[in-house]
Amino acid sequence: MAWDEWEQLKSEAAKGPSAHMQLNQLAPAGGGGGESTRGDLTVHQTDLAAIGSAAHDLFQEFGRYSDHARIASMKAAGGLKSQGFALGSALDHVAEHWVDQVQTLLDACAHISNHMRYTKNQHAADDSYIGGTLSSISQLDKGFDERKDG
Repeated sequence: MAWDEWEQLKSEAAKGPSAHMQLNQLAPAGGGGGESTRGDLTVHQTDLAAIGSAAHDLFQEFGRYSDHARIASMKAAGGLKSQGFALGSALDHVAEHWVDQVQTLLDACAHISNHMRYTKNQHAADDSYIGGTLSSISQLDKGFDERKDG
């Protein structure tokens, strides 16, 4: 794009209505938005379990494989240093920092796995509590119905 063309586009834009920011949002009721009128978040126990399991598996497997990579890198760094290559020191530096990065990822995986397990258990407890409460309400309703009929 030539400078003259850029200047022309800028002047045309300045003559027109000013641009406004528009945020993405849910269309108002009846506005032709999404087809579903349900809430935004739906969580199923199987979804929570799958996420937690994947995080746990990643924790287990990555911990094991990353240790192999660290050991191999440190051996290679030692070999390169002993041969007088400057790359050996750089590779040794990377291997040292690799340990910190691995630990950060492992901590995040453990946190996700533990949180999913907690969330799954909490949802089960909430479901049980709500079911008990609703059952009690239906018993009260039945008692009122019996009394009304009698």
